[in-house]
Amino acid sequence: MKMKRILAAVLCAALAAGLTACGNTGDTEPIPEGPSGVAVQVETVSSGDIAAENTVSGQLVTEDQATVMVAMNAKCTAVYFEAGDAVRAGQAICTLDLDSTLTSYNAADINYQSAIQGYNDQSAIFERQIELMEKNVQDLKALYEIGAASQAEIDQAELQLQTTVATRNSTLSQLEAGMQSYKANLEQLSSSLENIDSQGNIIAPASGTLLTLNAVKNGFVSSAAPVAVIDGVDQLKLVVQVSEALVPKLSNGDTASVTIGAVNQTFDTTIRSIERSANMQTKLYTVTLNLPADMEGLLSGMFADVTFHTDVSENTVVVPTEAVITSGDSQYVFIVENNVAKQIAVTTGLTGNGVTEVTSGLEPGMQLVTVGQAYLTDGAAVRIVTGQDAALEEAPAGAPEDAGEAAPQDGGGEAA
Repeated sequence: MKMKRILAAVLCAALAAGLTACGNTGDTEPIPEGPSGVAVQVETVSSGDIAAENTVSGQLVTEDQATVMVAMNAKCTAVYFEAGDAVRAGQAICTLDLDSTLTSYNAADINYQSAIQGYNDQSAIFERQIELMEKNVQDLKALYEIGAASQAEIDQAELQLQTTVATRNSTLSQLEAGMQSYKANLEQLSSSLENIDSQGNIIAPASGTLLTLNAVKNGFVSSAAPVAVIDGVDQLKLVVQVSEALVPKLSNGDTASVTIGAVNQTFDTTIRSIERSANMQTKLYTVTLNLPADMEGLLSGMFADVTFHTDVSENTVVVPTEAVITSGDSQYVFIVENNVAKQIAVTTGLTGNGVTEVTSGLEPGMQLVTVGQAYLTDGAAVRIVTGQDAALEEAPAGAPEDAGEAAPQDGGGEAA
């Protein structure tokens, strides 16, 4: 029995030794460490030119396209054409019920002419009175020299003259204000009757095809939409509306970039004309641009995006916009010096197409971080990689190079 226990102990010891030997593979090699530092991409800061960009929407119209508007609400009593019909300049397109408006216009014209006549008559009366008073003062001064008049009489005559001059100025000022009010009312009514004759007919201002017609018999027209749009010759132009903030920065001959999505065309063109008075309804200014005569596929009514380049800065530091980080009221970038990230506060200026002007903080020749800056802090270790290296680092560890290859299957063999 004792011998059996001894044999069991020996077998256990042998088994333990065998298992230990099987698990020991020799000296363990150290796990290699990956490259240190945050991977970033950089570009060298340089100087260049930049222009602010302002993009607005416009529309293609024919050279002789005419838009007929009315600055009032009025009932349409008759319509003589349909959209698509050809009209000649001077033809009546439709007739409006404008009896009350025409009566108001005639009354406003009478009031304005009367105000002018009243102003002129009153001015002539005052001028005659003042002329006589001035002569009276001079006569009294002459009599004073020979002792035939007193200083008090002269003072009284001069006071009357000053009072009359003041009365003249006040009265004529009031009359002029009334006259200007009548004039403004007349001009407003006159503008509302543009392209309308004395019988209330809306007259075609140009010959062509009725592109649109918004007049319907027994319906109403208003200033909200044009009564008609007349399409003229085949040559097209591009018309856009710009704000009062942009129009002072534009000049005839300036270059603008145009994109017409309907025909997938992008090109540069020039400004032909700029209206210096705003539209009464929109308060915007009309800018007309040229279109290439040989460009195919363009049709009247197509929309276009127009980008004006303004406020040009030359020989300035220009960087990719995404390189600039904004935090609250401050802006900063990261540069690389000796494989260490350095945070630098910057001041920016103009912003163009994907680029931004830096007016202070950067100098040409610096290594600017353009990718990876969101993961940096001041003083962090970095390593510069190319775009290809960065793509490889983003791939998951152990992933097959070709996504189409299947990973090798586990053979299910026993572990050694």
